[in-house]
Amino acid sequence: MSPRGRTRPDRSLEKALLETYDYVGGLDEVGRGALAGPVSVGLAIVARRTDDDFPEGLADSKQLTARARTGLVEPVRGWLVDHAVAHASPAEIDEHGIIGALRMAGLRALQQVADRGHAPGVIILDGVADWLTALEGTHAPKDSPEPAEVPSTPPVRMEVKADARCAVVAAASVLAKVERDRLMADLDDPGYGWASNKGYASPAHVRGLTALGASDQHRRSWHLPGLDRRHR
Repeated sequence: MSPRGRTRPDRSLEKALLETYDYVGGLDEVGRGALAGPVSVGLAIVARRTDDDFPEGLADSKQLTARARTGLVEPVRGWLVDHAVAHASPAEIDEHGIIGALRMAGLRALQQVADRGHAPGVIILDGVADWLTALEGTHAPKDSPEPAEVPSTPPVRMEVKADARCAVVAAASVLAKVERDRLMADLDDPGYGWASNKGYASPAHVRGLTALGASDQHRRSWHLPGLDRRHR
């Protein structure tokens, strides 16, 4: 464990995968459970030449303060071979569902690094559910987004708590969190409190929904709590 009880990530899994693949990607999402704003996916790329010493203080973004996350952005970018953060909009979430939207954002991030010659041979994905490739194949819903940007996705290695245990996934989580937080703070806000709640269901956000109704930044297909009370 690192100071203050945080789990310190390491490079054991990504280095093992680099024995087979030239590039390994770490993928993590942020904003999945928010009521408003995009869902965002961070992608971090490492190679065999990547320095073993990753930035001091790197951890799962949820374990870090906003100040610590922001301070890690430039060191993390400098440590990685490549990186990308991509988004799926509230309208895309409403149209395709959260899993389809996550996949859209993930494919967009993959396309960004592929365009620069750094397509990963394998992806380490946090959790137990593979949302990146889950919609591929004959059982994909008819209205699921087609991977138009990327002809095929790389194989996925699922890893529970990868954002805390794997340095490359922790890096992706920090980049995604900082960028999405900035996007939410920069939104025109008539009274939802997005700069502080980042689109999640804080009391101020629910009060804003009750008073103002839903905006174009809200996931209108979702169960929005303030609207429920207002229309009872």
